[in-house]
Amino acid sequence: MVDALRIVFMGTPAFAVPTLDRLLASRHEVVGVVTQPDKPRGRGQKVSDAPVKTLAVERGLPIIQPVRLREPEVEASLRAWRPDLGVVAAYGKLIPDAVLAIPRLGMINVHASLLPKYRGAAPIQWAIINGETETGITIMRVIRELDAGAMFAKAVRPIGSEETSDVVERDLAGLGARLLVSVVDRIAEGTATEDAQDDSQASYAPRLTKDHGLIDWTLPAQAIHDRVRGLHPWPHAYTFLDGERTIILRSLVETGDTVRSFAGQKPTPGTVVEVTRDAIHIATGNAGVLAIVELQPEGRRPMRTRDFLAGRPVLAGAVLGAP
Repeated sequence: MVDALRIVFMGTPAFAVPTLDRLLASRHEVVGVVTQPDKPRGRGQKVSDAPVKTLAVERGLPIIQPVRLREPEVEASLRAWRPDLGVVAAYGKLIPDAVLAIPRLGMINVHASLLPKYRGAAPIQWAIINGETETGITIMRVIRELDAGAMFAKAVRPIGSEETSDVVERDLAGLGARLLVSVVDRIAEGTATEDAQDDSQASYAPRLTKDHGLIDWTLPAQAIHDRVRGLHPWPHAYTFLDGERTIILRSLVETGDTVRSFAGQKPTPGTVVEVTRDAIHIATGNAGVLAIVELQPEGRRPMRTRDFLAGRPVLAGAVLGAP
């Protein structure tokens, strides 16, 4: 029989919800939740609860939402909960040593990559942007260095050639929740083992900004396609069409005999080489072509390219790029 552990949970977005839910369904006791302060969300920018807080409120769990984890009240609250173990899943801030030291068994983290690759805030997105064909979950010990702690377990998930980061993230959230509870059980039994990371193989996945979304049409078509997938649903890949910012929601890479010339010459990357019923075909680097099949003009709804073209014709020879 596995001994029940008293667990403090730290997490904020939707990715963390399956882990908290699985812990609540386990034999272990979640004694408190630490989540980030409420923030304006959505198009109306109304202040609302983040997903982890919503679940914690529904289950009647004690909650704290500190602006800074170094506040004395944070340490006092955690000590009052008397946790055996801390579980972190996408909390969103570095955890200071004083907080890490409170649970007697330390803290462990659900990280959405196959460490040591893609340490940092956006591992799923950067894996897709970089054209990886697989990713996964690592359960690791939390230490002062970012995502550098010893590893308890890993699980692998393939990345489909057309999959976007939101789809991969949803699946990894469930995979991570299941793996996390199995690790907690082994920690409770005293049978858990830890393997050190090879720091020489580490790579970094920095936090995304809107600046990451501007498409460089001189890149190969596959690299642009991977960026479109990796930056969906935020901050999105985008370009400028007739000076108007246009988000690219879905694209297809054209290969083989679909790679064509324009006006008898090799087209400049970013040039519209053909417009068909369902797509705008854009020249890219390495003589490639990318077909835009879904887009969203600034201030308008997302739409299929055919619907966009019905109201706004685009001619071959137009050039996309910076404003």
